Amino acid sequence: MSPLVKTCVPFATKLTKKIDVNKKYEECVKTLNTLQSNAQTLEKTRLTRDKLAPLHVPNMVKWASLVVGITLDDIDRLKVIHVSGTKGKGSTCAYCESILRHQGFKTGFFSSPHLVEVRERFQVNGQPLSREKFVDYFWDVYNKLEATKDHNNESMPAYFAFLTLMAYNIFLKEQTDVAIIEVGIGGQYDSTNLVRKPAVCGVTSLGMDHVSILGNTIEKIAWQKAGIFKPGVPAFTSPQCSEALKVLHERAEEKGCHLEVAPHFSSYERPGEKFKLGIAGHMQKVNASLALQLTRSWMKSQGVLKGLVECKWLGRNQTIKKNKLTYYLDGAHTLESIQQCVDWFQKHSKREANSISGKVIKILLFNTTGDRDVTQLLRPLMSCGFDGAVFCPNISYTTSSSADITNMTVSKETQLQKCQHNMETWKMLSLAKRKYGEIEEVDSQTGSGSSPLKNGVHTNTKNCSNGTSSLKMSKLTKNCNNSNLSSGHVDNSQSHDRIDQSKQNNTASSSSCTDSQDLDTQKQLGTNCDDFFVNFSCIYDALLWASHGRDQNLKDPCNLPAQIQEADHVQVLVTGSIHLVGGVLGIVSDDYN
Repeated sequence: MSPLVKTCVPFATKLTKKIDVNKKYEECVKTLNTLQSNAQTLEKTRLTRDKLAPLHVPNMVKWASLVVGITLDDIDRLKVIHVSGTKGKGSTCAYCESILRHQGFKTGFFSSPHLVEVRERFQVNGQPLSREKFVDYFWDVYNKLEATKDHNNESMPAYFAFLTLMAYNIFLKEQTDVAIIEVGIGGQYDSTNLVRKPAVCGVTSLGMDHVSILGNTIEKIAWQKAGIFKPGVPAFTSPQCSEALKVLHERAEEKGCHLEVAPHFSSYERPGEKFKLGIAGHMQKVNASLALQLTRSWMKSQGVLKGLVECKWLGRNQTIKKNKLTYYLDGAHTLESIQQCVDWFQKHSKREANSISGKVIKILLFNTTGDRDVTQLLRPLMSCGFDGAVFCPNISYTTSSSADITNMTVSKETQLQKCQHNMETWKMLSLAKRKYGEIEEVDSQTGSGSSPLKNGVHTNTKNCSNGTSSLKMSKLTKNCNNSNLSSGHVDNSQSHDRIDQSKQNNTASSSSCTDSQDLDTQKQLGTNCDDFFVNFSCIYDALLWASHGRDQNLKDPCNLPAQIQEADHVQVLVTGSIHLVGGVLGIVSDDYN
């Protein structure tokens, strides 16, 4: 056998094995997705949540002990750090994991949601579970549940409940020293709350989110989040508003545990000592302080600074730099986290722009989901001075090639309608800002408010008041598509696929500067129209447009206005949804391509 053949045979064997593992992994994820509730079922569940919610944890205990073979004593041995909250749960857990791993402990970390691949939810020693191990652990749990459900006249656990069972099983089999468990939604009735004796519990900053599930007041939300407290188990919280803190203390007394508020981060620093955290954003000091209290309680140790400095948590205050292009990624989806995102983006984008000689433009890529108030989330972003805004649903490609990014809980039509609504809301806010110099309270449904809008009129594209048409959205759309401008969102007739990157027919929904209504707006405001807005049916096409063809991971760029292409650098902020950020990472990050 020749040396060349000897070299090729092992390579071919490895390649065949990798392809086989990838195929098995995709089959697992497709099977897992059958446990997702469809949009109709999810709505029925919301309507009956008060009756069904108390059954979640007892069902988890039953599935774990009687079917999967995990007892509550087994889970106690994992020495769980259990974390609930509205903002910063993932970051706080990531700090805890990094701190303990750098102290030599074998760590397990269960988080949600995933960014690109579902296996990311399970980390062992700071690394996502391999595809090969995911396949083994998945079928171990799934087959046990499937084999007994008919015999016991039981249904399969829902998507998140199944993953929670899988997480505890993984960490037990991997023999981790600690399991850091991030609560899904709430706490009291969350699937993760089957843990009977965690080592320590934490509550991050609270705010108004998931109100249709947790309640529409901060007191109701605090009650749910404190549901993870256990008798005799130390508990810590980030600083809270007085109403929330009162409820947390009442719940701690009710549960029979001691609750402490984490101090300001500066209390850990020696005089004259400053160090940079591994995750950007000034709110991270709040999360890091809570993590310090949780890990100190867990191990009674002071040597944790290295873990804080070297901690990374993808999709949160993350930047990806490319040639003449920078992506700023943050999965903020509450008012408070959006405000922190704005502070972070303005600081770092300004610093970058000052280092660049030439024209820098800023683009917003936004989506939000569920029952969140889009006006409330978009209003703080107006202060960033974006040159344009792009909107799309959390769909990576028009035709998805990965089961990891499949979402059955909401219909595609609903996502597209939500996306269109997001864009219309941004237009109304832009018009209000131009007319009154500040953002008034605008009703995102009607356009009414203390500063009334004229028929909810659309704003226009850049520099079109001077009579030129090079930047008109109508021209842009024709260049990309050779089709007429759509008055609403139109799905793409050809889809981008990772395997077949065929030429895309991009149909963007936007407003043209030549619209008579928009010309009336110019006269009304006495100002040039200086923003543009576009709406796409998938993340790939939105990125293709927002990056202006500069990203090598994106093929077949459409013809873009010359004045935009001539920019020396483009900054793209992606925010509003962690799922949107995950979809973007899966497309633009070299780690996933």
